[in-house]
Amino acid sequence: MENAIAAVFDHVNREEIVSHYGIKTEDLHYIGGFQNFIYEYQVDNKEYIMRFTPSAHRTLSEVQAELEWILYLADHGISVSSPVPSIHGKRTETTELEEMFFTAVVFDRAEGKKIDYPECLKDHELYERLGRLTGRMHALSKSYKPADAKIRRHHWSENYYLKNIDILPDSHTGVRERYLELVRSIQKLPISEDLFGLIHGDINNANYLVSEQDEITLFDFDEAQYSWFVEDIAIQLYYLVYVYGGEEGKKLREDQASRFMEPFLKGYREENQLEEHWLKQMPLFLRLRELIVYIGAFRNFEGDETFSHSDNQWFKDWIRESKIRLETGEPIVNIWGN
Repeated sequence: MENAIAAVFDHVNREEIVSHYGIKTEDLHYIGGFQNFIYEYQVDNKEYIMRFTPSAHRTLSEVQAELEWILYLADHGISVSSPVPSIHGKRTETTELEEMFFTAVVFDRAEGKKIDYPECLKDHELYERLGRLTGRMHALSKSYKPADAKIRRHHWSENYYLKNIDILPDSHTGVRERYLELVRSIQKLPISEDLFGLIHGDINNANYLVSEQDEITLFDFDEAQYSWFVEDIAIQLYYLVYVYGGEEGKKLREDQASRFMEPFLKGYREENQLEEHWLKQMPLFLRLRELIVYIGAFRNFEGDETFSHSDNQWFKDWIRESKIRLETGEPIVNIWGN
């Protein structure tokens, strides 16, 4: 699917679309992306990010809803990478082909440095600041109302990979069975504005930078969705513990989970309240995130379920261990005793 979209994107008249931002295609430098096509460019020593989103991934209204949410957070004191209007004053510009259309958006490039592994694994002050930021965002989510009820972000169950679990090889019957059980368990959870709202949906150390003044700037809201606030916390924890594998991995994951949760919750509770009961639901959302990441690993699947062609041993070990956890319904870590 993604290879087909990339083939279509090759035919996009990028010269026309970038002209709406006063630049030329030669100003763009491709920097990557999975579901979107991401470029960087510079004007007058200021750096920008341009993103092309295929309609097969997000509709125009979904992109517009994302930008509205980002601007709402910015207006209420959250440091984010904000959208930049085109020369026509529009937040989005589109280009259509016969197969699909692409929505272009430009963002200010975030300032600061990335806190990578292993530096991020014992930074308690960072965890507390992340907790404060997440708590503030969730508190704002409770009062946020889209300007147009028809322009909204998707529901958690409409995640691209959950909807496309058939990306997995046919042999993954155990994973599919557990997927259905997991979704049913999550759907039974109560919903209220104190528990459920618009979340970032993908906070990890690749999606924020930290300034010299220790301010966190958050970006990449492409996975913003309506879900339980606890999912936003589980996602952050997942990406800190999944780096540990092997026989000693479980103990290392538990240690890391404890190192993260205590300072994170200290910061979070300064901005928003979350009952202890909801922390006990973390294993459900850790399983959900692992499933999403696991399905994503097969997006360019070429028929080899063991990925023996890969020279990334960490990835192959993770695939093997992740499959076992998904088949048995075991969360990647559980320090909550349920």
